Amino acid sequence: MRWLYAVPIFLLPFTAQLPSDLSVGLSVALLVLAWALGRRDAVHLAQPGTLSPALLALFLAMLVGFIAAHWHDLSHAGKDMRDAKVAVMYPLLYFAYRRCGLDLKATRGLILLLLLVAVLAGLEAVLQGLKFNLGAFSETQRATGPFGQIKMANRAGVFFAMFLPMLFTMALQFQQRRFVRLAAIAGSIILAMAILFTYSRQSYLIGLFAVMVLLLWRGIPTALLVTVLLLGTASTLLPHSVVERVQSTQKVDASGDVSFDSSTASRFTIWNGTLDMLRDHPGGVGLGRFNEHIGDYTHYAGKDAHNGFLLTLAELGPLGLLALLWVFWRLWMLSRRLRRVAGARPEARMLARGFTITVLCAALGNMYGSPFFDSIIMANFWILCGLMERYGAIKAHAAALIAAHVAQAHPEPIGQRFPLAVRALPGRFGVLPH
Repeated sequence: MRWLYAVPIFLLPFTAQLPSDLSVGLSVALLVLAWALGRRDAVHLAQPGTLSPALLALFLAMLVGFIAAHWHDLSHAGKDMRDAKVAVMYPLLYFAYRRCGLDLKATRGLILLLLLVAVLAGLEAVLQGLKFNLGAFSETQRATGPFGQIKMANRAGVFFAMFLPMLFTMALQFQQRRFVRLAAIAGSIILAMAILFTYSRQSYLIGLFAVMVLLLWRGIPTALLVTVLLLGTASTLLPHSVVERVQSTQKVDASGDVSFDSSTASRFTIWNGTLDMLRDHPGGVGLGRFNEHIGDYTHYAGKDAHNGFLLTLAELGPLGLLALLWVFWRLWMLSRRLRRVAGARPEARMLARGFTITVLCAALGNMYGSPFFDSIIMANFWILCGLMERYGAIKAHAAALIAAHVAQAHPEPIGQRFPLAVRALPGRFGVLPH
């Protein structure tokens, strides 16, 4: 049964390289078949998921936004219906894998498979990057891995940055088996290089943030110091094209005035136009209609919002933004619950820490871009959320059973339960605890 759940993990990130609708159609068919043939969960796993209420609220906000978009304009009904289907369908992967019916071993195996697929996607980006002219940055030479056209470079960088913490925290786990740790180190290096070759500056910051936080979390001041030293010498260690890309963010003219490059400046202009759009449409312009309206407020007609939160606010209004923020809050609560369940168990603690930073990276990825509703970027993230919650629920139940067994094997002395009986019949029921 686990193979039915494994195939979509392989297929979905490579959708752009496969025949149209093959990966999505086959993945849906396999998941429906797995649900129909799989075993039903026990009571402790059949509880509503942590993300369920927030995702349902977001779906409701999108439904309202879809109706609003077509209230006066039905000219793009077919396209809007397809976009809405994609926006709703991929978060449903969380529910599918949260209730997949697999045991702990199979769940752990799928989590590792997710990381392997991320590394394979990163390896493809690295192979692309090695063919570039690394002596100078060019907008036409940016790695995207399996995610398609060059315009996907920033979102590809976010994908690699989201999965980097899961591997890096395994690389920092000294109690791991040597082979596993070496594999995690190799995977971390591949994803780091993939991020570099996307030339996505936001992904540089997200990846660096993840590494720094995990080093501090592990309490490794020496490694942190080495990281700071590496940053100080980055201009000599990194390819010149990467250094040039970072330095191009700001330019200082002869008079000392600071200006931003066109890519960065365009984002500020679009964000200001988004706020103007919201003033004219307080309830939102409708799901998928941002590109049609931004040209009325800026000279960047048809452009993306470059901020997932502002995009949601502009299209779905304040209620949509609140629903999106609730989703991220519930994601944080899920990571917190996983850390609490992990306790002192090394593997569980390792995965919980990595997932926590992955959630933060996903949120940061929507500060300077809007990959949240991008299907092939977020598909495996939603799968990871479902698998991690299932993993935590199985671990918590096992710990509860062990605690109950220990309590049964070592029952509380009757003298501690009935102290008055000890006073009435001293020596019969033992002595009172001091």
